Amino acid sequence: MKHASSDAAMTGGLKISDSEFQKAADLVKSLAGIHLTDGKRELVSARLAKRLRALNLTTLSQYLDVVREDKTQDELVMMLDALTTNLTSFWRESDHFDYLVEKLLPKYEAVGQSEIRGWSAGCSTGEEPYGLAMLILGNLRNPRGTSLRILATDLSTRVLDTAKRGKYGEERIKNIPPDLLKKFMAAENTPTGTLYSVSQEIRSAVTFGRLNLMELWPMSGPFDFIFCRNVMIYCDKPTQRTLIERFGKLLKSGGTLFVGHSESLAGVQHNFKYVRPTIYEKP
Repeated sequence: MKHASSDAAMTGGLKISDSEFQKAADLVKSLAGIHLTDGKRELVSARLAKRLRALNLTTLSQYLDVVREDKTQDELVMMLDALTTNLTSFWRESDHFDYLVEKLLPKYEAVGQSEIRGWSAGCSTGEEPYGLAMLILGNLRNPRGTSLRILATDLSTRVLDTAKRGKYGEERIKNIPPDLLKKFMAAENTPTGTLYSVSQEIRSAVTFGRLNLMELWPMSGPFDFIFCRNVMIYCDKPTQRTLIERFGKLLKSGGTLFVGHSESLAGVQHNFKYVRPTIYEKP
């Protein structure tokens, strides 16, 4: 890949100068905490060309002004959707779900805990928080005697709209354990194929909301567990450290933080106790 000091990168019809790329990197970092290295220059060029065409803009600088001036942050969401990957599925990185059932639920039940609170930070299209609710309500000895509340947040209004609908095609639900699928999802035939709808019991346990992790967090906690998986992979170490500190403040003592398998807290200063790879406990 070419790293030029004065030449422009050209991919997909969008020309980006060095100064424009630096402005883009600075803006994305300040607004969303995402760290764009110079190695992402061609990706930025290729993926943002479509947005410029849609808005009848000719330069990246013009587009960055639109993003900066949009108080709704809708264009920021469009930009981040273009630059990042919303890859998710039910039971993704399933060992986290196994740990929740094998270790955390028995701990909650042993102390007679009547309320369980969790946060899915970066919930994408909803598979993670819905899956957590199914898992917990499907494995508690006394689910009716337990109040389960899972907060599910994401910056993207597009993925949140999909999550709130709670309807998934056959390919998306194939990893859900059969007993939980039967109990918590209903199949319906449509002209385009079978859709599976999340039950009202599960929907009632999950609250969706739009949240930019770089801004103020309106919730107060405390949470028993936080899932923030494959979100911090886009952040540099100082931003990761800041987020981890903020997560820690909202977790109960003994609460659990789950991060993605492509992530690690190695090299990031924190006060969490290491449990196993990608699982940490607040002392």
